[in-house]
Amino acid sequence: MEMQQNTPTNTPKKRRVLGPCSHVLVAYNTGSWRMVRPVADQEKCVRCGICAGYCPVAAITVDKKADLMEIDYTYCKGCGICANECPKEAIAMKPEGGEN
Repeated sequence: MEMQQNTPTNTPKKRRVLGPCSHVLVAYNTGSWRMVRPVADQEKCVRCGICAGYCPVAAITVDKKADLMEIDYTYCKGCGICANECPKEAIAMKPEGGEN
């Protein structure tokens, strides 16, 4: 467990460890049962990182230097927390399988 807690969370292959039980939920590809997905408007986004901080599965990466915000749909569960917390309303929840 100590090794897991010291694992960096800023790489796509490594996920934040919230505890021994949540690690099981975070580590697997669970994006397939999502009903809605977050879609970011890159022009509205100011790369503040609030969405990434609130994401329960660390599926959002914000790189201020590269001026980039990415959502890893493999792990995103479509909970909508990122859209709710975005101060610029740059994230919209869209039906899965629909148009961007």
